[in-house]
Amino acid sequence: MLLQCISLVLTSYLALWKHLAQACVLDSIVPLISTLNMEGTVLAPALEGMKHVKSEEGEMLTKPFLDVCKQIMPVIEKFGAAMALVKSDVGGNITRLENKYLSSPEEFQNLYSMVQVEVAAKKAEDSSSCTNGLLWLTRAMDFILELFRNLMEHEDWAMSQVCTEAYTKTLKKYHGWLASSTFTVAMKLAPERKKFMDVVGGDGDISSDIEKFCATFTPILQENHKFLAGLGLDDMKA
Repeated sequence: MLLQCISLVLTSYLALWKHLAQACVLDSIVPLISTLNMEGTVLAPALEGMKHVKSEEGEMLTKPFLDVCKQIMPVIEKFGAAMALVKSDVGGNITRLENKYLSSPEEFQNLYSMVQVEVAAKKAEDSSSCTNGLLWLTRAMDFILELFRNLMEHEDWAMSQVCTEAYTKTLKKYHGWLASSTFTVAMKLAPERKKFMDVVGGDGDISSDIEKFCATFTPILQENHKFLAGLGLDDMKA
C-alpha cells in the first residue's frame, strides 16, 4: 500500500511537469516580469466583450462567449507555472467548442444549441463532447472569478493561498485524488502577489476592473450552470 501511494504521488508530480513543459512555462513567466505595453488593465478586452455575449433576445451567443474566454487567457498566462494546467484545459475546451461552431456557424450560433444536439444524440455525457467542454470551461471561469474575489477580499493572503482557496471552493470537488494533488502542487508556484497585480493592472484601475468583471461575468456563468443543470448535466466529474 505504501509503495502504491508513493507511486501515485510520483505520477502526479511527473504529470504536472509534463503539463508545464507543454504549456511553455518560460514564455508565460517572461511577460510576468516585464512591463506590459497596454491601455487599461488586462481585463479591459474581456469587459468590452461581455457586452456582446447575449443577443437582443437574451440568448447566449457562441462566438462572443468564446471570445471573452479567450480574452481571459492573458490573465491566466500571467500566473506562469501555477496556471499551466488551467491554461491547457481552458485552451483545449475553447478549441473544442470553437471547432464545433465553425463546422456550422448558423446552426451553432447560440451556445446551447450544440449541447441540445448532443443530448438528442445521447452523446452529451461523452468525455469528448462539447457539453463536457462547456461545463469544464464554465467551471474554469468560476475558478478565475473566485480567485479574483479572494484577491479583493483577502489583501493579507499570499497568491498561493488565493489560488488554493479558489481551487478548493470551485474545481476540487469535481477532481479525483490525482488531479487534486497535481493542482495543489501547481498552486504553490503562484507568482508574488504585488508583482502580479502591477502587471495585470497596466495603466488602469485593476481593482475597479476586477469588481466589474466579477459582477458582469458571474450571472453569465450562472446561466450556463442553470441550463446544464436543467438537463442533469451540471455535476459530471473528471
